[in-house]
Amino acid sequence: MKIHFIAIGGSAMHNMAIALKDDGHHVTGSDDQIFEPSRSRLRAKGLLPEAEGWFPERLDASIDVVVLGMHARADNPELARAQELGLKVHSYPSFIYEQTRGKTRVVIAGSHGKTTTTAMAMHALARAGRDFDYMVGAKLDGFETMYRVSPAAPVVILEGDEYLSSPIDPSPKFLWYKPQLAVITGIAWDHANVFPTFEQYKLQFRLLAESMPEGARLLYFEGDEHLRALAASLGRGQGYWEFPHMARDGQTFALGPGGPVPLRVFGRHNLQNMNAAWLICQELGLDLEAFLEAMASFGGAARRLQTLAQGPRATVFLDFAHSPSKLRATTEAVKEQFPQRRLVACFELHTFSSLKADFLPQYAHAMDSADRAFVLYDPEVLRHKRLPELSPDQVREAFGTPGLRVFTRADELEAELRQQDWTEANLLLMSSGNFAGADLQRLASDIAEG
Repeated sequence: MKIHFIAIGGSAMHNMAIALKDDGHHVTGSDDQIFEPSRSRLRAKGLLPEAEGWFPERLDASIDVVVLGMHARADNPELARAQELGLKVHSYPSFIYEQTRGKTRVVIAGSHGKTTTTAMAMHALARAGRDFDYMVGAKLDGFETMYRVSPAAPVVILEGDEYLSSPIDPSPKFLWYKPQLAVITGIAWDHANVFPTFEQYKLQFRLLAESMPEGARLLYFEGDEHLRALAASLGRGQGYWEFPHMARDGQTFALGPGGPVPLRVFGRHNLQNMNAAWLICQELGLDLEAFLEAMASFGGAARRLQTLAQGPRATVFLDFAHSPSKLRATTEAVKEQFPQRRLVACFELHTFSSLKADFLPQYAHAMDSADRAFVLYDPEVLRHKRLPELSPDQVREAFGTPGLRVFTRADELEAELRQQDWTEANLLLMSSGNFAGADLQRLASDIAEG
């Protein structure tokens, strides 16, 4: 096929574009801004647009499919040209659905943990030599791209995002997938810019369950009161808890029939994710021994409690946490795994929701597990998102964590971190952004090595 991507530079979009070109399709694309690592990866595949911007004159009737990314706007000139020509326009998720109609679709959804659960299932299936397609929201070891759809694979593993499908399709992405097996890991209010109330947000997960075909299986984390209520109202669903485990001397072990299996991941949420991944793999025919053997080598997805640096003094972790539930769970997980170590937790307010004054109270006490807590936000990001100004006092009051310090400049936060005593300590960096462009790897190495 001849496929054109509008907003090719997005994380998901550029991975799909690369995979489709590798499969032999003719792929073109455009974007008005392309950042790393998308830029380098597209350039390596000959897919980087010659110039940034929108060029409607380059679209013609020979194009089979246009894929429209969320970064574009509804009045995008290339979209208008595609519609004028009568071209088939797909959102990212609707294109995936069209390409996977004949496959068994497994969807992992939830406000937190969906990337890790998807990654665990993919890792186990790959280690067992199974043929499957996938779409996941983070770069994983052993997988060149975050997207694959092939002619022969009978199963596709999909990370199910509740965010909007495209600028002209306001339905959540996961409603396109119609899964035969679905997992919901938990529900905690997120994307307040799209779902202004928690009730509206919860409704999307009900719609996902109701979109599943007859005979489909629904798995859900039973410790979540909202999911218990949803399953009860639907009259179906199988609950799960954490995978059986034990912790000893800073090491977590999964408990299997052959004895304890050492894991590289830790924390209650990761053990919940692991049990969900096991139930998926069991449904797809994997045995427990093969699954646990794979889990022993699973190191996590990029930016999901990723170890940036480890040295004689300290360990530095990086996590994608940005919603209140993720922030709380990640902070608690690191403190519980290393109770004897002092924990310094840093969080960057970066998303639209997190920077809204009326959403900030949702973060109340989310960082209380840390021994020292720092929050960074960039006033320039507020202006870019056209949001009202925030004061450091507003942030401190909303979080409510004793001793919390608020920074509005990344260099001042870095200077504060560098003068801390890092003997027997851990540093946890949490953001969906990049801490205002700070060199996190250099900072982590300096702190860990002393």
